[in-house]
Amino acid sequence: MAGTGTAHLRSADDVLLRVEHLVVDFPSAGGQKVSAVADLSLDVAEGETLGLVGESGCGKSTAARAIMQLPAPTSGTVLFEGRELTAMRGEQLRKLRPRLQIVFQDPISSLNPRRRVADIVGAPLKVWKQGNDAERRARVDEALETVGLDPSVARDKRPHEFSGGQCQRISIARALVLEPKVVICDEPVSALDVSVQAQILNLLEDLKQQYGLTLIFITHDLAVVKNVSDRVAVMYLGKLCEVADPDRLYAAPAHPYSAALLSAIPVPDPSVRASASGLVPGDLPSPLAPPSGCRFRTRCPRAEERCALEQPQVREVADGQFVACHFPLVGDVAPPADAEVAEATVS
Repeated sequence: MAGTGTAHLRSADDVLLRVEHLVVDFPSAGGQKVSAVADLSLDVAEGETLGLVGESGCGKSTAARAIMQLPAPTSGTVLFEGRELTAMRGEQLRKLRPRLQIVFQDPISSLNPRRRVADIVGAPLKVWKQGNDAERRARVDEALETVGLDPSVARDKRPHEFSGGQCQRISIARALVLEPKVVICDEPVSALDVSVQAQILNLLEDLKQQYGLTLIFITHDLAVVKNVSDRVAVMYLGKLCEVADPDRLYAAPAHPYSAALLSAIPVPDPSVRASASGLVPGDLPSPLAPPSGCRFRTRCPRAEERCALEQPQVREVADGQFVACHFPLVGDVAPPADAEVAEATVS
């Protein structure tokens, strides 16, 4: 069930990026607010790939942009290499941005249609005044070759002359040209054909090894994230549900929502019938008025009265497997919170 807490976070000395109690609200009509991300905590160790999954609209992309301070979150902390990003402003934050890059969800609309590929990929170098014209040209050619594009063919063309997969490669080249430490990949394969998806995933894995990258891989496809992630975090309606390594999550999901997502993965065999999701029929709740207590309770087959009164806390139910659920599929029922804590966590 969707809850809160930091039991799954590792020591700050052991991680490169640490996000605690991240909240992102957007104003809406009538003075209401949209609770897009609500008390999210995550961490990523150096050289690790964190898979962030959940259905469309759960807040994955919003969380990614808030980590990048695009824009800054409503509240919470983002520690990168021990430095608090949410406390930085102006030139101080700007100087840190080259070390944090993002590959946006739509590979075509994220590229300026009026500019040539060499200018798109080389723009970060020009902005940061790195090298002369000849050196920048060499860096751009190297970045294009790294992502599998021929510089002599690609550099003078514009984005509309490329396929979706090629545009995604250009976006990745632009993100890598400044040699960042962390790259956030926001659904980098969701708009691509299956064969092209495999090429991009293999490319990202190769680049991770070549450049020593730390990746946050955002997707709604659990079948994809299993092959690229060292750790997986599941989100629902702005909240964290479960954190585990992919093998454990796939073998024995602890959260009813994680189990429902796994049941939705199609099997490439026409003789195999699709399994039921196990969710209670109904629509996804509105982030304008999320359910009290556990946000997943209105769709959860295991929900009880306690789920409406008390927000579940993240806790460890198996070795390295953390879940925010009162009645998980793995481990024991959550111990009751005292009345003061229970009252404070109803939201």
